[in-house]
Amino acid sequence: MEITTEMIKQLRAATNAPMLDCRKALQEADGDFNKAVDWLREKGMATAAKRADRDASNGVVELYAHGNGRVGVMVEVNCETDFVARAEQFRNLAHEIALQIAASAPKYVAADDIPAAELEHEAEIARARAKEEGKPDNVMEKIVEGRLEKYKDEVCLMRQAYIRDESLTIENLILQNVAAIGENVIVRRFQRWELGESTSQE
Repeated sequence: MEITTEMIKQLRAATNAPMLDCRKALQEADGDFNKAVDWLREKGMATAAKRADRDASNGVVELYAHGNGRVGVMVEVNCETDFVARAEQFRNLAHEIALQIAASAPKYVAADDIPAAELEHEAEIARARAKEEGKPDNVMEKIVEGRLEKYKDEVCLMRQAYIRDESLTIENLILQNVAAIGENVIVRRFQRWELGESTSQE
């Protein structure tokens, strides 16, 4: 895969690692952003990634209403210190995350949050669809896996494409801000309501 200057810039913004190391990381990871971050972490070069283990218990609960109150979002975004919690950049990031949730309606923060039963159910649907499309058995599991990954991209906030820049995921956006802010940032939880929707308890 061709490593573009834009990819290197994004990785540098997210990790603060030197440009040459970012290029090498992307080459080693065959262009996969998350794998490149991991590679830099293993080499001890990613300052943003180093912060991921630090406790984040300060922050903000951001509230956002959209479309004259048709959609409401509440999201808790954490950082390490009260000082950063009050900073404009951190507040802006929390607001952007709330906008993302309002616009893209994720169900989970991260892929690890998806219940196994739900993934199995989605896999069964993907299998049935692939059979219906007449896909051969030898590629069936690859197709199912691909569709499951696509499902995770849709329902997990961290994996969604950022509404203002589709070349970035929300995870990338947060990593860029971690590098700039100098503290760990975590999306703890969120809730999204839409006027007239039925709740799962009903």
